[in-house]
Amino acid sequence: MENQEYSVGLDIGTTKIVAIVGRRNAHGKIEVLGVGKAKSLGVHKGIVNNISQTINSIKAAVAEAQSSAGVPIRKVTVGIAGKHIRSLQHSDYIMRENPDKFITDDDIEALKDQVKKLVMLPGEEIIHVLPQEYKVDSEGEIQEPVGMHGKRLEANFHVVVGQMGSIRNIARCVREAGLEMEALTLEPLASSEAVLTKEEKEAGVAIVDIGGGTTDIAIFKDNIIRHTCVIPYGGGIITEDIKEGCSIIEKHAEQLKVKFGSAVPELEKDSTFVTIPGLHGRPDKEISLKTLAQIVNARVEEILEMVNTELKAYGAFEQKKKLIAGIVLTGGGSNLKHLRQLANYTTGFDSRIGFANEYIANDKNQYLKGPEYATSIGLLMESLKIRDKKQFAIEEEQPTQEKPHAESAAISVEASTIVQQTPVQEQEIVSEAQDSKKAAKLTFGQSLMEKVKKFFEEVE
Repeated sequence: MENQEYSVGLDIGTTKIVAIVGRRNAHGKIEVLGVGKAKSLGVHKGIVNNISQTINSIKAAVAEAQSSAGVPIRKVTVGIAGKHIRSLQHSDYIMRENPDKFITDDDIEALKDQVKKLVMLPGEEIIHVLPQEYKVDSEGEIQEPVGMHGKRLEANFHVVVGQMGSIRNIARCVREAGLEMEALTLEPLASSEAVLTKEEKEAGVAIVDIGGGTTDIAIFKDNIIRHTCVIPYGGGIITEDIKEGCSIIEKHAEQLKVKFGSAVPELEKDSTFVTIPGLHGRPDKEISLKTLAQIVNARVEEILEMVNTELKAYGAFEQKKKLIAGIVLTGGGSNLKHLRQLANYTTGFDSRIGFANEYIANDKNQYLKGPEYATSIGLLMESLKIRDKKQFAIEEEQPTQEKPHAESAAISVEASTIVQQTPVQEQEIVSEAQDSKKAAKLTFGQSLMEKVKKFFEEVE
């Protein structure tokens, strides 16, 4: 099987690293070929803090995915999160040289390139430039300007920014694990691809992805990304609170949280206890499930209040910006019992748990149903999109390659003889044209990867 037939999403999380290999079937759904999972040992709150451990964890996850899929893995689409991520709104415009010609993708890219020149804080780099709404000659609320005529092209952008050091650390880990980074994607955007419907994005929805080290938020309205942020708290801090509050080891605290943890203490009985085995001959310890729920509730309420603050920052409680579809909870932390009820009460919005298997064709055993796989499946979907775009670009170029041959038949014998004498030069010209066209169509994530690669080459 050729590498271009399948794609790979790599989720470098705080608690686990997941690699998913998949491809599109004839019906457009995703067929998962293999999954690999390894414990994440070198990542804290979404940021790499131990290079060698992270490399080993990536290698272990990728080796398992390769083994189960039966294919070699070379290129991966990687997710990025962490407390260093921030977003901002920005408006910009360009004046087109020839308004008689209609607006093309090249004009859109020129406008995006202008936004990428924004001066950021020291050490920061733009990760995503996401257009929201366009204006053509002062005519606003345009979502797709391609094909229209106009002199002035303007747009509102959602710009996602991150620390260049963190991006380079991720790039280095992926590179030293023997892989090539195809693209870098903000994790809440990847999760939203996997669990949100188009109707929800249209009506207004907030995805809240509760991971091990961070809680990622993305807000959509009118099918446009409106707000993104990363809260530096996740399921790991709840485990830490249980460990401290009950004076038990981390392994037992995690098991308690997963099996018996509840976000609403009032729904737990006072008379229900769970026994934790003592260490090295010490007596067993009994813990009340109500006490456990109180510990969990205190931290979950804190996280949900931070979510509420972000919803208010966007303006979700205003009538015009109201989130009709409410909140979608996903990520491993959303498995917590009674979390949905607490989210409804705290935020005032209806919520549901977002499962990531809606787009998966062959998940018969429901292995990937858990919300903890939302980000990795979203990254696989993003990787497949990139592959589809490349395939489309190649197909678009094929007629232009055939055109010279068709014309040469109509040209005089002398001219055709000249063309035949220099087939190597002709191939070089065509390949140069293809290269320049491909370079122009690079996404920003890919161009950022090129910068990172160049940086490492210079260092070496």
